[in-house]
Amino acid sequence: MQARNTGDATARIRLNIGLTAHRDVIDSEVPRLRREVRSFFQRLQAEFPDLPLRLISALAEGGDQLVAEEALALGIELMVPLPMPQADYEQDFDRAGARERFHALMARAQVRTLPLAPGNTAESLHQRGPARNRQYAQLGMFVSSHCQVLLALWDGKPSDATGGTAQVVDYHLRNAMPGFRAGDVAPNLLADDESDLVYHLHCPRRLPHPDAGEREADGLAGVPRWLTVEASVAGEAPMPAQYRHVFAQMQAFNHDAARHAAAIARDARSLLAADTPAPAPPAVREVDALFGAADWLAVHFRQRVRRGMLLTHGLAAAMGLAFILYSDVDSDRRYVAAFLAMFALGLLVKWIGERREWHRKYLDYRGLAEGLRVQVYWRLAGVETPPNSSLGYDSFLQKQDVDLSWIRHAMRSTGLLRSEDFRTDADWLRWVIARWVGRRASATAVASGQLAYFSEGSRRREDAYRTTAVLGGVALAGGVLGALALLVAGGRLDPGLHGKLLLAMGLLPLLAGIREAFSYKNADKELIKQFRFMSRLFDSCRARLDRAADDAESRQLLRALGCACLEEHAEWILLHRERPLDVGGMSA
Repeated sequence: MQARNTGDATARIRLNIGLTAHRDVIDSEVPRLRREVRSFFQRLQAEFPDLPLRLISALAEGGDQLVAEEALALGIELMVPLPMPQADYEQDFDRAGARERFHALMARAQVRTLPLAPGNTAESLHQRGPARNRQYAQLGMFVSSHCQVLLALWDGKPSDATGGTAQVVDYHLRNAMPGFRAGDVAPNLLADDESDLVYHLHCPRRLPHPDAGEREADGLAGVPRWLTVEASVAGEAPMPAQYRHVFAQMQAFNHDAARHAAAIARDARSLLAADTPAPAPPAVREVDALFGAADWLAVHFRQRVRRGMLLTHGLAAAMGLAFILYSDVDSDRRYVAAFLAMFALGLLVKWIGERREWHRKYLDYRGLAEGLRVQVYWRLAGVETPPNSSLGYDSFLQKQDVDLSWIRHAMRSTGLLRSEDFRTDADWLRWVIARWVGRRASATAVASGQLAYFSEGSRRREDAYRTTAVLGGVALAGGVLGALALLVAGGRLDPGLHGKLLLAMGLLPLLAGIREAFSYKNADKELIKQFRFMSRLFDSCRARLDRAADDAESRQLLRALGCACLEEHAEWILLHRERPLDVGGMSA
């Protein structure tokens, strides 16, 4: 892979704020809503200063445009998903000046036009009715599936309006959208993924509500509030702790990327080699820049983990030597002092590693990098995900603990943008197959891609494990031989030789035990098995790709390969979560 020398400043995760709002906002309520919206954004900016905000809004008239104007005034990035082609969408702008405000905001936004919802045709969108409503429902699901917090300017009342504000809030909380199959709207209904956070601003409507006599029963009617599927609390209260924890970890990644920005710009690897069929689109380059940062940081913290392990295990061996020298050779108290000093140094190294989270960051950043790798290659090959889903949300670490949720949310953020004018083709597909899958070495071809990485990595790890196993066996045998020599001829030996044999008898088995402990913490055996599995996986995919009948089948195979890679890396993270591990990583 080529090094990146762009100094790309876009390698940051963003906190996506989705928006759903009523169109018929009462004019007298606008000043209050603006104040509350501004306060909400400023509060997030103050709590997460290294996590830039991005607003996802379709810029419908009324609440959407109001919030977008406040966001831009605070320097917040604006992303506009259009539910249908712009000309059709603008037919729903009725109030005076709404189209002009829409155009002004669009000029400052990144735009993505969503595809047709199931059952719709381009012609069916030309007039109001069920087809357009399905597009708005799909828009609501898209916004919900790509945001970390849903900001809702809502009157707090249920509604049967398809794709309306009430239904979008309900979808975000409960993964249900009328008119869509459960499998389409929420592939993982039982997942606990910290993605149901809503910030609700009370927004009365100009149009009469069919249930105007109803009032909210939780005692918080009319005031801002945090909503989750389990609770409703006042908006002035702190954000629920589990969400704050997830966002803090996202921010920690940005902090680490900024801290090492110069080294990342100089040394980070890119998935986009110089032989691409055409320049990669900007949205893909942004994900690639984030991959480079995550990959570099994973290597950086891997080295910290390795050095810490080598130092602590080396200290353990030296402590054993000090103990043997004191007990069997010379009762000099300096050996005791050295023993205690090395013990204290080992504790210090352990404390620093835990305090700076070397192990967690190594695992998490490796997992994020692998998710981004799949994301880049899928986009370039034309492997599409439904608009109401995002890579990571549906496929990666979906049912695991809250400590891993931030990776999914980071990939939600990167899965949002698309380059509207990019069209993949057969050349891009072949390039992705060659770069990602690759092939084994043969008489006519050089090994390449992940196939080369995993097959070579498996061989190297097997060789290294055999070498350390032999050395451990030799050390153990040396200790046993020293003990036998002492047993047979201990009384007739020269005192100097006697002392050396005593030292060998005590120290060499200790070294063999430390080697075994090091191998266990490195998870050598598990890593070899996983590398073999990944090598077989890519082998099988390559063989099937060579037999694929057409490009559609090739893309289907790449989709299956990506999902399998994500699942395996999730298992890899979870396998090693509780112990320091291999220093070679799972991918090139």
